[in-house]
Parts: sequence; C-alpha cells; structure tokens
Amino acid sequence: MNDILIVDGYNVIGAWTELKELQKNDFESARNLLIDKLSEYQAVTGWRVILIFDAYLIPGKETKTKKSKIEVIYTKKSEKADQKIEGLIKKLQNVKTRIHVATSDMAEQWAVFSQGALRKPSRELIEEIGNIEREIKKSTTNERAPSSITKIYLDEAIREKLEQMRRGF
Repeated sequence: MNDILIVDGYNVIGAWTELKELQKNDFESARNLLIDKLSEYQAVTGWRVILIFDAYLIPGKETKTKKSKIEVIYTKKSEKADQKIEGLIKKLQNVKTRIHVATSDMAEQWAVFSQGALRKPSRELIEEIGNIEREIKKSTTNERAPSSITKIYLDEAIREKLEQMRRGF
C-alpha cells in the first residue's frame, strides 16, 4: 500500500504556534520551516508528501517545485488549496494508494473523507512531527548509556552533513 500525505500548507501553519508566530513577520521562513519539518516526516515514514499553498500570496499560474523530497504546489490565482486537494484526490486515488489529508478545516475534512481519503487534523500531524523530532534527537545524541557495542562518535559538523544527506538536501 502506498501512502500519500497531502498537506494544506497555510492551514497547518495557522494551527502550529511556532510557525504561526514566524509567519507574522516572514511568510517565506514559515513555509520553509514547514517544508523542513515535512521532509523529516517523509524521511521517517517513507510516504509521498505533497504540500499545497494557496496562491493568494504568490499570484499567477500554478507552480510546482520539489524541495528535498517534498512536492510543493502553489495553486493558480483563482484556485483555492481545497479545490486543488480535492482534484489531487480524484487523480491519485486507486486501490493501491491510501491518501491522508492534513487540514483543520472541518468542511474540507468531510469533503476529502467523502472522496475516500483519510482525514488528519493539523494538530495530529503537528504532534506526529514532534514525536519524530524527539525520537531522532534521542537516537542521535552522544549521551547514551555505555554498552559493550563499539560506537563511532561524530563531531557536530559531520553529523549535520549526514542528516542533510538522509533528508535529501
């Protein structure tokens, strides 16, 4: 079974305290931080992740980019993220694919659910990402209990480079 996570970008940013505060002064940084956090999520889960942003801040034609392994779509000027998400569900839905949609918009949750996709409230996604970050931090810290297994300790620069490689940067 292939899992796909479609994320309503501005909806998740609005539900995430840290990103919501950052967005007040710098939309671009909030978007980039969300992309970074979703790339961690993608690396751990192996899911295909598609991030949708309404184009009201970037008017014009629909644009698609790939940052890390995250597909980022800015809708065209007259198209809302909800419309794009519903269109993607229709396009991607099949018996071998399970689609999850992250949004806090209740109307959108019911719309995607009625199309056979699974609802994932923004808060749930934020909590999952927090759990992943805590697990990664715990597993990469050098302060582990001594054991009989020989370990190679890496300095912070090498560890950071390996982490970037793992995330596809």
